[in-house]
Amino acid sequence: MNSIYAFTANGIDGKPISLEDFKGQVLLIVNTASRCGFTPQYQGLENLYQAFKEQGFAVLGFPCNQFGQQEPGKSQEIAEFCEVNYGVSFPLFEKVDVNGKHAHPLFQYLKTEAPGVLGTKTIKWNFTKFLVGRDGKVIKRYPSMTSPASIRHDIERFLQDQD
Repeated sequence: MNSIYAFTANGIDGKPISLEDFKGQVLLIVNTASRCGFTPQYQGLENLYQAFKEQGFAVLGFPCNQFGQQEPGKSQEIAEFCEVNYGVSFPLFEKVDVNGKHAHPLFQYLKTEAPGVLGTKTIKWNFTKFLVGRDGKVIKRYPSMTSPASIRHDIERFLQDQD
C-alpha cells in the first residue's frame, strides 16, 4: 500500500466509503471520542473544515473507545452528540480500534507511515491527528495535545501544493 486510497471504512451510517473518494484532497484523519478532555477539539476541527473545505480539505473523524472507554455510544448517538454540541459537518466514520490486533487497517498504515515519538507504532490517546497530502501519502502526525488551530499553517501550506 502506498497511499490511503487503498482503504475503505464504514461511514457513521454503516455504509462503506472508499478513501479514494477523497483523492486529491488534503486530509486530517483523527481518532476521536465524545467523553475525553480533548473532546472540545471537535470545534477546532470543524473550524478548519469550514475554513478550507472549498479548497480541497477534509477532516475525517474516526471515533474510538480504546482509551478510557471515552466513546461508549452507538454510531447514531456519536453523530448526534457531534452535531448538537460542536456543529460537526465533516465526515464521521463508525467506531474503530486504532491499536491492537483488531486495529483498522487504515490506522495500521497511518502508524507505520508516521510513527510517534521514538518510532512507536501505537497511538497514545484520543485526538491523535494525521495530515495526509493530496497524493494520499501521510505527511505528519500530531499528538493529542496539538490543537487544531496550531495545524492551520501546515494545512494552508499543503493546500497550495497542487501535485
